[in-house]
Amino acid sequence: MTQTTAAPTTEHPWRALFALCIGFFMLLVDMTIVTVATPDIMNELEASANAVLWVTSAYLLTYAVPVLIMGRLGDRYGPKWVYIAGLAVFTASSLWCGLAGSVESLVAARAVQGLGAAMMTPQTMATITRIFPPERRGAAMALWGATAGIATLVGPLAGGALVAAGGWEWIFFVNVPIGVVAIVLNWLLVPELETHAHVFDWLGVALSGVGMFCLVFGLQNGEQRGWDLLTWALVSGGIAVMGLFVWWQARNRREPLVPLHIFTDRNFSVSSLAISCMGFAAVAQGFPLMLYAQLVRGYTALEASLIMVPTALVSFVAAPFVGRLTDRMHPRLLTGVAFFLCSVSLFWLAAPMTVDSPLWQLLVPMAVFGLGSAAVWAPLAATATRNVPMRLAGAGSGVYNATRLVGSVIGSAAVAVLIDLRLNAHGLGGSLAGGHETAAGSSIPPAVASRFAEAMSEAMLLPAVALAVGFVAVLFFTTPRHMTKPSA
Repeated sequence: MTQTTAAPTTEHPWRALFALCIGFFMLLVDMTIVTVATPDIMNELEASANAVLWVTSAYLLTYAVPVLIMGRLGDRYGPKWVYIAGLAVFTASSLWCGLAGSVESLVAARAVQGLGAAMMTPQTMATITRIFPPERRGAAMALWGATAGIATLVGPLAGGALVAAGGWEWIFFVNVPIGVVAIVLNWLLVPELETHAHVFDWLGVALSGVGMFCLVFGLQNGEQRGWDLLTWALVSGGIAVMGLFVWWQARNRREPLVPLHIFTDRNFSVSSLAISCMGFAAVAQGFPLMLYAQLVRGYTALEASLIMVPTALVSFVAAPFVGRLTDRMHPRLLTGVAFFLCSVSLFWLAAPMTVDSPLWQLLVPMAVFGLGSAAVWAPLAATATRNVPMRLAGAGSGVYNATRLVGSVIGSAAVAVLIDLRLNAHGLGGSLAGGHETAAGSSIPPAVASRFAEAMSEAMLLPAVALAVGFVAVLFFTTPRHMTKPSA
């Protein structure tokens, strides 16, 4: 039965958006905050590099897989209440993360944290679509997109400061008071919206979950297992199950988890592909950069995170200007320039990742990356949702965010594989520092530093290539309807 709650109010939509963005910012920061704390976690929990990479991969995996069904849950029970429930799960699991005494416990806690994030994310875009009129939605999506972009950059910065101040545990403890405040603000400021009954596609949920898990687990552990038969079975099986998932979505005549006809809007399809490339790069570039900064240059976690300052500052300053351009400039031009700058900046960054390069040679390309990323997140979000019907707001938000997260999951797994491959290629045995125990702030022995730096430089080329793919994708944007002049 369809349940109708209080009619949505647009009297104070910006207050509601502010409340939503607090929690959204927090969960996106946690996608990248672990990268700068990786050496400290490895040292204190006596964990391998691959095990610590699973601290991020587990979060991304449980974030990506349920996000589709969570959009439908928001449509059925109300985005406000699903968002608040997700905030509660996220906040409680953050406390668990900080108290974890082993890497296994930390990975488990991060998996639950990802589930809370999955509950929250689709509700933000769906709520914006429904409480802002079309003529103001572009500006609202610009703020939402800017929040997403800046959060992925602030993660390493926040991580460095918190690790320096109190240890790696505080990158999770800090979420607890913020989460409590966000719950109160969302309870008070976000309106209740009309709800709709849905038939849930549980077979689709199962197929997408199994397929994604097999694919990511196989990629992440392939190098450690020597790409044995089980590894290839997992990867190929994951691809096959995902193919079966797409087939089932096309055949399901009731209510598929992913309404494939939403992709008939070219701009939605292009935006989804492009944001997956950005998600891939945002996660993948952090690991080699932070490992290089801490283990080759000997920076502390805080010092390493400061490399991200130019990126965050330039992105923050540019975001308001991008917001004003989002509704006026063709998305092909705006995002095309943005992806070009982002890709070029990472190719550029890879060159000075050596043992003795001047610091400014790292900071300049990071500033260029910040300029480009500021014009990626907001325009893509606005372009993706502009033509989505209101009845598909939850589904459209879920699909768009799922593609972004799939890119992030694959980026995390792929960069781990590439780092292992390049370390092996340089004679370092596929383990950090060639088996030498190190912690943040103590550089690896000079005998291996140059080879380690070269391996990290080569790994940085992977996210640069992903951004080049995003650049090609956005060239296929069509003119948005609001920019098309009515015929005389």
